[in-house]
Amino acid sequence: MGFKRRQADPVGVPSDPEQLYRLLARGNRGPDSVWVHQAKVMEHWHGQFRAKGDVALELPTGAGKTLVGGLIAEYLRRAEGSRVAYLCPTRQLAVQTARKLDDYGIPPSLLIGPSRDWDQADLARYQAAGSVAVSTYSHVFNSRPRIDTADVLILDDAHAADGYVSAPWSLRINRRLHESAYKDLLAALSPALDPLLLPHLRSESPGGQYLNAVYLASPAAVAARAGHVESVIREAVAQEKVSNDAVHAWKFLETHVADCLAYVSYREILIRPLIAPTFQHSAFNSPKQRIYMSATLGAGGELERAFGRPKIHRIPVPAGWDKEGTGRRFFVFPELARDLTSDTTVVAPFVQRVIAQAGRVVVLTPETRVADKFRERYLPEGYRTFTAKEVEGDLSDFTSQPAAALVLTNRYDGVDLPDEDCRLVVFDGLPASGDLQEKFLHDSVGAEEVLRERIRARIQQGAGRATRNLRDHAAVVVLGRSLTSYLVRRDIQASMHPEIHAELEVGVDASLDQTSDDVWGNLGIFNSQGPEWSEIEDDIVRNRETYDRQDGPGAAALQQAVRSEVAAANALWSKDHRFALTSIKNVTDQLRNAQTPKRYSSLWSYLGFCVAHRLAETTGEAQFQQTADTYFREARRNSLGTTWFDRVAPVVAPSAAAIEGLDPTDEAAMDSILASKDLWEPEAFQAALAARAGLQETDPDLYEDGLVHLGRLAGASKSYGDPRDGRAAMPDAVWIFGSARWVVWEAKNQATNTGEIGAEQARQAGGHRRTTEKTEGAMAPGDSICVLASPKPKVHESTYNVAEENVYWVQPPLVLELFDTLTRAWQDARARDLQTMSVTALAAIFREHQALPSQWLPTLRQHPLWRTPEE
Repeated sequence: MGFKRRQADPVGVPSDPEQLYRLLARGNRGPDSVWVHQAKVMEHWHGQFRAKGDVALELPTGAGKTLVGGLIAEYLRRAEGSRVAYLCPTRQLAVQTARKLDDYGIPPSLLIGPSRDWDQADLARYQAAGSVAVSTYSHVFNSRPRIDTADVLILDDAHAADGYVSAPWSLRINRRLHESAYKDLLAALSPALDPLLLPHLRSESPGGQYLNAVYLASPAAVAARAGHVESVIREAVAQEKVSNDAVHAWKFLETHVADCLAYVSYREILIRPLIAPTFQHSAFNSPKQRIYMSATLGAGGELERAFGRPKIHRIPVPAGWDKEGTGRRFFVFPELARDLTSDTTVVAPFVQRVIAQAGRVVVLTPETRVADKFRERYLPEGYRTFTAKEVEGDLSDFTSQPAAALVLTNRYDGVDLPDEDCRLVVFDGLPASGDLQEKFLHDSVGAEEVLRERIRARIQQGAGRATRNLRDHAAVVVLGRSLTSYLVRRDIQASMHPEIHAELEVGVDASLDQTSDDVWGNLGIFNSQGPEWSEIEDDIVRNRETYDRQDGPGAAALQQAVRSEVAAANALWSKDHRFALTSIKNVTDQLRNAQTPKRYSSLWSYLGFCVAHRLAETTGEAQFQQTADTYFREARRNSLGTTWFDRVAPVVAPSAAAIEGLDPTDEAAMDSILASKDLWEPEAFQAALAARAGLQETDPDLYEDGLVHLGRLAGASKSYGDPRDGRAAMPDAVWIFGSARWVVWEAKNQATNTGEIGAEQARQAGGHRRTTEKTEGAMAPGDSICVLASPKPKVHESTYNVAEENVYWVQPPLVLELFDTLTRAWQDARARDLQTMSVTALAAIFREHQALPSQWLPTLRQHPLWRTPEE
């Protein structure tokens, strides 16, 4: 038998990826040629970004992302002899990708599942640069990565990779599955937790808020006890008291607990770094290029945080695809319908009816407990259910059933159900619970801006699970107050792809204040895709062409700060605390500008406090304690409106200098009042008091004037009203207390004192904060509120499903009472010697009359519209 001789490649070495496909198309099973937008993306990469270490390509669903990634991979393999690995989130997607590459004439080596089962010939071909490896993220992000010699990584669906990337550095201990290890670790972390929490966390039946909340153990206290904490984890691993995943994570975290954050909830403990230190993971860091492909890229640094990279160059979505999507979706909001909102017990039967009519449904939930409740509450009796694992290799078991539900937990992409495979998607709950860190950032810190791109991507991808081509269509049912109120917000709709923006508007209008019969009828019109729907279709297409996707107001600052965030996280992991402190200073400086999300900044300020505190203890240098005090004050100021800081701050005591002083809003008010020289003059003061009459009137202009003068008496550094120039979206009054807090007003004083406050009024009030942000060119401080003043005696149930957080309802007599309280404080203060009065002295006078903002703000917050009274 003769030697096997290597044959010349009939394709040869192409000059660029587009030419490569012209050669491949002669004998492959793919399209005849690449589309114009695909060619432009590849040309952009080849001409400008071929030598960059990290490059991201945005190609929406249906835009041929796999062909672009495959051609770049094959071009590099042929032209440079590179070993290229194409990574997918799931095995199912890897199988689909390998099939597509084979159709395109690109030789794949499918390397999925346990590595011991891999075809060694396929592995050898990849290692010899004879094929493109197609695998999953877990074979790179692993304590023993098997894809560890790649020259180039193609990372598909990068927007969904945060969990896969952070997994090797995430040590989770679940209370239900590993109770003994959970209790051991809780005991070890207890000195780093607020003592008031511990009885609830140790209880067998904690109250509702303690059951679901996530708490941060003091990083400084954890660092001080890191040796003991590590010994507890080491013993749990040795005694096999934890999961296999925890055992593998411990290989990464051992000796690094002091460099991590520890999150504690009643159900789980998570120890992980804030940003994964991928710089020290050779399998990911060593390749000369990493190409991130996503259907949705955004500003804000989300991609960089997820992958631990300081800079990722972006190639934007091609022209034309920035407007048009794939298929048509009809969003249905049952909890906005009049009769379903007022009686929540009938929501479940309505949803069951929708599911039964559709037959097959894919259900997307953020966490296991939500999925379990969905199965109990919403699935018709006898419905067969499938999980992600049961369909990972083949969806036909699900799609062959006439009545079945595919229930997925924290999985919003990787499942393709086109045409008749599925016509119904159900979202239950806001997709912001990927792990305890994500839940802490969203629920406890309230740093929605830093997670907005992640949430947006999950919603867009999840909504498209059953619309996989231009002619496809599917209904999307939205459940859960958190997700419903999120998607009715106009700023959130504007942040979506223009087509989904238009679809959401139609969906909200078709559900809000409609009856369930109306909603059912609209759903029937959509499902039939007949002439009645054609008119709505025209509206969606027309509207989408007028929309441009809008980044959140803090996105630019977050994008700017991410390089320093990654640098700080890497320095902490490397135990270079001085450089970490320098990088944290850069982060807080970059997040201090006018468009900054203050609550996220507060977390970094607290980390700065902890690092400076550690340096002060280890070096004995007084400058570090002064720095720690400064960061502590910043963290306290920027965390207003949250509870996390109060839970974690007492554990490591700051110096007295860090905690002295007035509440920031009180201080801002007193400063402003002392500076208001005109109001101290008799004529101006009497004119302000005369505005009280307007607060007893139903005339909108007079009432607004009364609110503006009330704001000045309250100590607002700026107090102004609607300029009445036709901008109906403007608030009726705005009170700004420096950088500490805003109070924004929507006055419905002309309304009758009968009936109910409706959902549309709450939506209008909630939007006023964003309108003011545009006017001011600044983000509202964290604890800012919107106040809806109305004489109505009741609130319609649908209002609670629509109202945004920090929207409150007051009745006019309470506003008048506040005016009188402030008047008494002013009269007392004006009787003193103003020339020598200090902020502290003035605050003492106002405190005596219960006239400090910290004293009267709670009276404006007695009736939140974003939470039902029984909650």
